[in-house]
Amino acid sequence: MEIIQTHDRCTVELIPSITALPTQGYIWLDCLRGEDDDTWPGMVRQLTGIDVHERHRKDANNPEHPSFSDYTSEYELVIFRSLAPEDGNERFASRAMACLIFDRLLVTLRQADSRSTQIAKERILQLRGRVPLRPVGLMHMIFSTMVDRFMSLRDPLSIQLDEWRRNLLDPNHPFNDWLALMEHRSHLRKLALLCEGQEDAVGAWRDFTEIEIDDHLAVRYNDLLEHVRRVRKFAEDQQSEVESLVQLHFSAVSNRTNEIMRVLTVLSAIFLPLTLIAGIFGMNFENMPELKYPYGYFIALGGMAALALGLLILFRVRRWI
Repeated sequence: MEIIQTHDRCTVELIPSITALPTQGYIWLDCLRGEDDDTWPGMVRQLTGIDVHERHRKDANNPEHPSFSDYTSEYELVIFRSLAPEDGNERFASRAMACLIFDRLLVTLRQADSRSTQIAKERILQLRGRVPLRPVGLMHMIFSTMVDRFMSLRDPLSIQLDEWRRNLLDPNHPFNDWLALMEHRSHLRKLALLCEGQEDAVGAWRDFTEIEIDDHLAVRYNDLLEHVRRVRKFAEDQQSEVESLVQLHFSAVSNRTNEIMRVLTVLSAIFLPLTLIAGIFGMNFENMPELKYPYGYFIALGGMAALALGLLILFRVRRWI
């Protein structure tokens, strides 16, 4: 557990311990799941005199909990799912971070390797940018850092889809990476649902919170929700584009198959009468006058060539070839 005290925009410090809330500024208790599960409720009780509800403790300690918001008369709870550090090829893995908002106190529960919380912590300790003066402002900073990580996915995902688009529509190289493409579509759906949960949780908290939110902070939360919607729309658009590309690929394959079948049909239509003529003259009847005619061979070949040429001209006029 780390304790950060914010006095004003220019004074932020990491302190070893605390026994009471300050009269100016606020305290940020940054707790780790697993390590601080039993200690942070006691610390909250010591600082505020408030017992966190048992159900809220369980929800806050659950890394798989969906995005969610709830409140009591003494504090408010917001659970916001963020991207987990990449594990192999699973870039869409997500875990929940819980924020409990009190008067002059913000409690966060997260995994030990949470990047977004660490970025926000370094930012306020090093006084980079505006330091939030209230716990709800700090919560906005943390959530914004999480959403920025989602938004950073857009470029690599777009590049990957462009590569698949070229491969799907390349007639010289058959596409065989169907499993990866379908997994990509499944991950995009997961990302869209994740953003939907984030939007619902923050929107519900903003609509029903009893904490006073000034115009400046309201604009920042509106901007946060807009970023979440942009990521969600991007994921949904990518899903639609994947489906369109698959349909376009099979349409192109079907069109190439039809072209091949048309050529084969034309060739069959040309050689069918020629085969008939060759079959007739190949019959072993004793009395076939044409076989004894001196120029019969050349006439038969000429007739077959003329017939083939006539059929080609006919198919060309009718635009069958």
